[in-house]
Amino acid sequence: MVEPVRYTDLQDKVVWITGAAKGMGFSMAQAFAAQGARLALLDIDRTGLEQASALLGLDQSRCQTWVASVTEADAVNQAANEIAQTFGAIDVLIANAGVSMNKPSLEVTADEWLRAVNINLNGVFFCVQAAGRHMVAKQSGAIVCMGSVYGVSTAPNRAAYCASKSAVVALSQSLAAEWARLGVRVNALCPGYVQTPFLADLMQRGVLDVQELESRIPLGELASPEQIAQVSLYMASDASRYMTGHAMVVDGGWTADSFKALK
Repeated sequence: MVEPVRYTDLQDKVVWITGAAKGMGFSMAQAFAAQGARLALLDIDRTGLEQASALLGLDQSRCQTWVASVTEADAVNQAANEIAQTFGAIDVLIANAGVSMNKPSLEVTADEWLRAVNINLNGVFFCVQAAGRHMVAKQSGAIVCMGSVYGVSTAPNRAAYCASKSAVVALSQSLAAEWARLGVRVNALCPGYVQTPFLADLMQRGVLDVQELESRIPLGELASPEQIAQVSLYMASDASRYMTGHAMVVDGGWTADSFKALK
């Protein structure tokens, strides 16, 4: 097993992670905790947050939780203000909360479309804006917005998901250009298929087949949440201090293989 990279500049940094109760969000929390960061975890799932916090085993000076929906701007702003007051700053935001939407476009209801856009795009913007206010005030910060391979490419039956995730990439690039001279970096992390409860639900419902997926990924396997978390560390750390406005694709070669649909 490869030893994780140590990013000494992340020691004691305040890292706000949304969608932190499970999946990639929780793996990111574990990864940042291992770097010595202080964690502010937000999720709509109170029980999941409590379980995540217990598993991390950190005291309240190192980790605290907030229950809120990223789609509610007032709640997000309140959480950001409380995080900054509790820890003294917000140094890093990982805007990870999101939902899937895999369904034939003619069958997508208005509510389903709005839910995908509200969580995947509006929720990211509300969190980025709330964190950005604190970061710009101190002229320092790193923001990682959760995109997707379907933010830089497209596929059938994913119109709402592709639209919302490609918008996240555009949002990240726009804010990167706007805030670069204010000391704040903004990038988009665009994973391919990852072993998460998010994906397990699609497989359980028969929407996706894991063996078929793996046969179409050049590296031959799904990513683990831990692999994506390691990339988020790099993107948040000073090791990537000259990178902003970038969509970092981590997909095992998925987007590089134009013939995968023919296999």
